[in-house]
Amino acid sequence: MAPSRNRIPGGRQGVDADTVLKLKPALTNYLHEFDDCFGRVTARRHLDTYVLGQLGDLPRKSVEPIADAAGTPPRTLQEFLSLYRWDESAMRDRLQQRVAKRHPHEHSVGILDETSFVKKGRKTACVQRQHCGTVGKTENCVVSVHLGYATPVFHTLLDGEVYLPKETWHEDRARCREAEIPDDVVYRPKWQIGLEQIRRARANGLRFAWMTFDEGYGGKPPFLRELSQLGQNYVGEVPVNFTVWTRSPAILYREHARNRQGRPRKFPRLKVRNNPPVPVRNVASYSPLFRREDWQTYHVKDGCNGPHVWRAKRIAVWLRGEDGLPGAPHHLLVAYNVLEPEKVKYFISNAPRNTSVEKLLLVALSRWKIERMFEDGKGELGMDHFEVRRFPSIQRHLIVSCVSYLFLTEFHEVHRGGKAGPDDPPSSHGDPLSGAGVGSGWTMFAETRREDQPALAPYASPQCQGRAFASEASPGSTPFARVVPGSPSHVSMDAFVAL
Repeated sequence: MAPSRNRIPGGRQGVDADTVLKLKPALTNYLHEFDDCFGRVTARRHLDTYVLGQLGDLPRKSVEPIADAAGTPPRTLQEFLSLYRWDESAMRDRLQQRVAKRHPHEHSVGILDETSFVKKGRKTACVQRQHCGTVGKTENCVVSVHLGYATPVFHTLLDGEVYLPKETWHEDRARCREAEIPDDVVYRPKWQIGLEQIRRARANGLRFAWMTFDEGYGGKPPFLRELSQLGQNYVGEVPVNFTVWTRSPAILYREHARNRQGRPRKFPRLKVRNNPPVPVRNVASYSPLFRREDWQTYHVKDGCNGPHVWRAKRIAVWLRGEDGLPGAPHHLLVAYNVLEPEKVKYFISNAPRNTSVEKLLLVALSRWKIERMFEDGKGELGMDHFEVRRFPSIQRHLIVSCVSYLFLTEFHEVHRGGKAGPDDPPSSHGDPLSGAGVGSGWTMFAETRREDQPALAPYASPQCQGRAFASEASPGSTPFARVVPGSPSHVSMDAFVAL
């Protein structure tokens, strides 16, 4: 009789039974790393049950089906999430320390994003009617903020935290106590939750060459300032009304008028005759400095429906600091897909001044990777199948899902022999987002080059396109030197950034 073939979670095709049999001992060894997060052996054993259930082929991966499949009373597994004493924060720290030790990379990308879980009723902790990205409309749901990590050959979820709404939950502490939300858990904007996650990951030894995020985070100047103070490079999308200066405004450092009466003024301050900061949408539409630049065309990748081609240009801009004064120059990157020219995207970056447009564009477009992680987490691990209602149970479920995801990715990587390569063709939309499974090996970094230039070595340092910031430019020049139009640039998806 031919050997049976079983499906590996996260894979897109069957493998032989011998490979399936390797999963459980590998999982046992992996979970031993979290032993000291538990005070009792009985609680620790339930971790095995829960993770095995998430990795299995159950159609529904909530507590009851997992418990029934393992021969464990459902009440016991519910108490594992809600009542048993174990340290989920230490588990998260241990997971991040493992990633930092085993998967460091000089071109790693941290990705900050949120996901949502549709829920009925009003008893589930932190549920309210709000925008639900899962269904693309306002819905009754729970929202969580997550930090992802991607390298050329690896990706995983690092952290997850439930978002506590302000009006419906934070201001109703009686309702919070009913849902077992601790008194020290208070409302924080999502960008503050994400910033804390980044700091926590860095404290656990993780280093990100880049951070990227959507306009919900990029549109918050305090968030951008905090990242710069951490020394963290980023390329983040910003809303169309995000304001910048296209020229550094003049600053007044002392009072020039003699015998001026009235209250003393603070210095330094902006001179009165300065242009105000303007929205990035207006910069792209009306700025002479921006119009002076040439659009550069980049062939990003080939999909089933043809090539994915983006056009982009960038100029130097200055952001208003907390004191109202301009800070260091930033990159404003404006880009659009040639098939959807009406959908223009705007990105701000604090990258070094000689960073190429190609690299900025690739980092900016790399955010889809965490959408892949969410899809795998929900589709393969049942991250959205939880039916518990109490806050500690939901938070523990998110952390255990990160633990399961890391094992799934590492096991799949070993099963593939550490070689990159696609499992499935791209989706009908020409995007690997919907076609590749966890650890499927979609190559994320490759060489980046102009089609009329020789290829660069893998992981080459950023190349300046002949453009300097205003402080280095000749008098009367724009902050970046113009690129001479030529053949379209070709940017492979595995060049510098996880795509």
